[in-house]
Amino acid sequence: MELRHIRYFIAVAEELNFRRAAERIHIDQTPLSRTMRDLEERLGVALFVRRARRLQLTPAGRKLLDHARKILVRIERTKRVVRETDARYREPLRIGVDDSTALPKLAECLARWREFSPDVPLEIAEMRTAELLTALQNEEVDAGFSFGLPGEPNVSQQPAWRSPVVGILSPTHELAHREVLSLAELLNFPAIACDAAYHPGLCKQMKEILSRCSLSPTPVAEARTLTGYLTRVAAGLGVGVADGDHVRTLRRPDIVVVELVEQVHFTTYVLHKPQSTGLQESLQRFITHATTLY
Repeated sequence: MELRHIRYFIAVAEELNFRRAAERIHIDQTPLSRTMRDLEERLGVALFVRRARRLQLTPAGRKLLDHARKILVRIERTKRVVRETDARYREPLRIGVDDSTALPKLAECLARWREFSPDVPLEIAEMRTAELLTALQNEEVDAGFSFGLPGEPNVSQQPAWRSPVVGILSPTHELAHREVLSLAELLNFPAIACDAAYHPGLCKQMKEILSRCSLSPTPVAEARTLTGYLTRVAAGLGVGVADGDHVRTLRRPDIVVVELVEQVHFTTYVLHKPQSTGLQESLQRFITHATTLY
């Protein structure tokens, strides 16, 4: 087996769909499918049951997935240990960023790190929440930033910073002239919701805010991305709420930002996978640095 067989197999086994797996690893579907056939021929076993609409792992496939993940982790650890023994090579910290993360605070965090620790470079990778979780579990990134990964006990999640929640409206909305609104006033109107499958942490925080305020808004549409969310609000399809620090930096003329009476915030967390032997020194320093912004 070659390393590409292992990487490609993990993607297909986790997605159980050749199209999604091909998009995830940035290759065409045809060579990916051919590589999986080649892997099955080399091993002499069937790894997948191929159905009309969905793949299913065979018992051999499930066993290979368990070992393949461990192989990749060991390879990455070996690379890092070897490189760290060479004083001429500075191993970067790999940071995964959930694509819904508030960018101004993130930029501040990373800029300060460059000032305090210029000897440890950073590699930044943007990804969806589900991809960030997988990357942390597989140790493909050292740390991540997200609005949270609910129900993930194997990932350490510490508050990094808070940003005020603001109301957002179309300029033609009847409340757009107001400087301050209560959540109740805002959410008396149909609201745009975010997709919990794409942004579970953000949706969980919003539900907790609504519960504390005893509010039950009427969702009129659901968005998977921040761009899609803002576009729906700008088009007048509904009102919304957003991370104030983030949305103000966008300076969109088709969005009106209104402060809320309630002092509510969204929290961004710094994430990492705990290690039984303890975290490497540079990663521990980075996490300590990130949490001082709270």
